[in-house]
Amino acid sequence: MQTSTRDRIVVAASRLLQRQGYVGTGIKQIAQEAQATLGSVYHFFPGGKEAVAVAAIKHSTEEFATLLRKALDSEEDAAEALMACAQQLAGELRESGWTDGCPVTAAALETLGTDSEIQQACADALRAWEQLVHDKLVRCGFANQSAQELATTVICTLEGAEVTAQVNRSEEPLQVAGRQLARVVRSYEIQPPLTSGGR
Repeated sequence: MQTSTRDRIVVAASRLLQRQGYVGTGIKQIAQEAQATLGSVYHFFPGGKEAVAVAAIKHSTEEFATLLRKALDSEEDAAEALMACAQQLAGELRESGWTDGCPVTAAALETLGTDSEIQQACADALRAWEQLVHDKLVRCGFANQSAQELATTVICTLEGAEVTAQVNRSEEPLQVAGRQLARVVRSYEIQPPLTSGGR
């Protein structure tokens, strides 16, 4: 089926980009990993490697969003939820042999300074993840502005901690980041969420 072939190409590309980056991943390798012909890749992605990469980043964005959403929803308390996120990321990174970090980091860094669709897809990914954290904080009673600034802080911190964890081959950077983010969140005085009977 055409759909399954396209899906295999996107998934294969997303894994290769995550581990090797954009520059280190060739379109022939993508085809090989997807068990597809080079002609099939160009059939679905006439724009070539960049078009495949954009689709792969969008796929990875949603995959990571699913993980993030699940972790955030695992705890009612915002601080506990953020620690759960960090622990989840640390565990998955360890299980991958320290290779499967953030799905957009490598591609984002390699295409800095370019006005490319890849940069736009990476920027969209970070904004989408920030929005998930923002929405969780708002549900927990944080004011919109505080929630927005904290969400940016959370994603920036987790991104940096994940790279550090990969370099050191250790969960500790993410565990520390989770604890410190929880401390920051707990330092805020928040309004309890309104019940259905509230104004």
